[in-house]
Amino acid sequence: MTARHLRGALLLAAAVPLAAATAAAALRASHLKLHATRHRIEITARPRPGCPRCHGEGGWWIGGAFPEMEACGCWSDRRELRIRLLPIPAWNEPPF
Repeated sequence: MTARHLRGALLLAAAVPLAAATAAAALRASHLKLHATRHRIEITARPRPGCPRCHGEGGWWIGGAFPEMEACGCWSDRRELRIRLLPIPAWNEPPF
């Protein structure tokens, strides 16, 4: 390996954690949640902490004997992004 290739590999190794930290900070500032597995990457909205309607809780409880939670528009009306990476293997037998 030449010095040029070694320098490129070291720069790449340093750039990947920096890019991941930058992406995490951007997601945190925009009130998004990132979930990544080897099968998919999912970006979803989180409730805004300064929302005047839900006060950062994401919704409120309504109803009588069987209450349900009504979602606040500060996060429920925003789109989700899902990127499929690897197919999930089919089960030939039950998992138990």
